[in-house]
Amino acid sequence: MTLTSYPFDDQAVTESQFSQLFREFADSGVAASALSNSFAVSADGTSMSVRVQPGFAVVRGHAVLSTAVESLALSAAGNSTRYDRIVLRLDPAANNINLAVVQGASGGELPALTQTDTNLYELPLATVKVGAGVTVITSAAVTPDRRFIGTSVGTWDTATRPASARLGKLGLNRDTGTWEFWDGAAWTPLVASVSWSSLTGKPASFAPSPHTHTWSQISDAPATMPPTAHSHSWSQITGTPSTYPPSSHSHSWGSISDKPSTFPPSSHSHSGYLTSGGTISWANGSKKPHANHVSGSGTYYAVWVEGDGTFARNTSSRRFKQNIRDIEIDPADVLALRPRIYDRKPKEEGGDHRRDEYGLIAEEVHEHLPQIVNIDEAGQIDGLRYDLLGVALLPVVQDQERRIKALEALVKELAA
Repeated sequence: MTLTSYPFDDQAVTESQFSQLFREFADSGVAASALSNSFAVSADGTSMSVRVQPGFAVVRGHAVLSTAVESLALSAAGNSTRYDRIVLRLDPAANNINLAVVQGASGGELPALTQTDTNLYELPLATVKVGAGVTVITSAAVTPDRRFIGTSVGTWDTATRPASARLGKLGLNRDTGTWEFWDGAAWTPLVASVSWSSLTGKPASFAPSPHTHTWSQISDAPATMPPTAHSHSWSQITGTPSTYPPSSHSHSWGSISDKPSTFPPSSHSHSGYLTSGGTISWANGSKKPHANHVSGSGTYYAVWVEGDGTFARNTSSRRFKQNIRDIEIDPADVLALRPRIYDRKPKEEGGDHRRDEYGLIAEEVHEHLPQIVNIDEAGQIDGLRYDLLGVALLPVVQDQERRIKALEALVKELAA
């Protein structure tokens, strides 16, 4: 079988399987802050030895814990400088991880580490420069070379940040909405805020480098480009017609000669836009209905204005309608409407206008009941069908009526 799964109850799990599993959780390295002394290497200062501080580390999925300072002796110096490496050496065959010295060649470069996937694996802690003929290792000869296990990414509030974070601990602060990390002394934003005034060395001006722009990148480009003044000879024009009928054009009154001195009116008539006195009122006929008031016993109609400006009576008979069907109106949408008070804008700058008018705002109504909002020819919200507002209120009233009857029935039942 090509599939293997582990660890499970009553199942033997090998060292290599556990090692492979743990390597997915953590890289090889010292499990501590980079500012700590965990597995830090320092010179003995009195001999050819170095000291390694206690610590905890993970080496290729295996753990190693040191609880005391360890001393490692280096081989005697030669006639030329060499470089030794202090390492944690994993030896699966010996089932242990120990501190070890990888000795370099005299006069040679830094020795290579052994880092196999199934056998020996050496995790570097420090490099020691062994000078020619020296008898004591000094602090200047020791260069730290520790690797550290990466810290996980967290999420917290300002008050719930990790109390003992490792250097480089990264997380998202939900209070500030920023990524921040622990720099060893304070939580610092991952991306510092930079203002133009805080930049140093910036040039006083920015001369553009040679470049080009496509036509779509140019803003405020004219819709048309009239040609500059120029001329063409007749021989350069092709497809000229043999005759030239005059195109549609106009003449000013002063350019017309031989015009008559008077113009008797032709036979014509006027519609109901004439007032009883025989003079023409406003061209759109609005002056006449403005002067009238409702009286008499005839049928009254509400008047609508169609999109083309035509006056028409408001009809509701079934014979004027088709595709009749029920509509679901959520009472909550009606109850969400907000009566407002406002002032009408004047038609002209500085003109008079109506103040403290009560009503609804069409844009706010559109969020809940777009069915009763008028949209003009340009696609903009324009007005409200206040005559339909009562229809929209019916579901609210009906819903309340159902609730009242249910409550009355419940009261009677409890009283009984």
